[in-house]
Amino acid sequence: MRQLSKKTQYSLRALYALTRHYGQGPTLIQDMSEHESIPKKFLEQILLTLKGFGLVHSKKGKGGGYALAQPPKLIMLGPVVRMMEGPLAPLPCASETRYKKCDECPDAETCATRIVMREVRDAIAKVLDNISLEEACRRADQAAEKKAGAVNFQI
Repeated sequence: MRQLSKKTQYSLRALYALTRHYGQGPTLIQDMSEHESIPKKFLEQILLTLKGFGLVHSKKGKGGGYALAQPPKLIMLGPVVRMMEGPLAPLPCASETRYKKCDECPDAETCATRIVMREVRDAIAKVLDNISLEEACRRADQAAEKKAGAVNFQI
């Protein structure tokens, strides 16, 4: 199974940062870079990509920076991951949008690997397509609260 690229991981972290500041005006790249531990030059490229996809908008000059282009409850993780990574399917023959038959496969319709990998793709899509930026941040906040409230007996 392939991993998410650093670009996608950083894109999600940038979007989470913008989600946490939603409605408070634009966020400076420098602030986001420092707070999210994303190299500034890489973050600039990522934000330009996200802007090209219409997920964020920017404002130049004093009081400028980046902000989400729509409410975080409307931005689902699935489309973001697809924009950055391409199809969710672990094999081209299991893809919904970029299907390509494997060269060595005699019959894609009865291929056991393809059947299972379609289920994997469907499960990933079901999760990512139903969790918004707002919900992901809410879950992270709950995990942080739980961690902060946990008793630690280590010395």
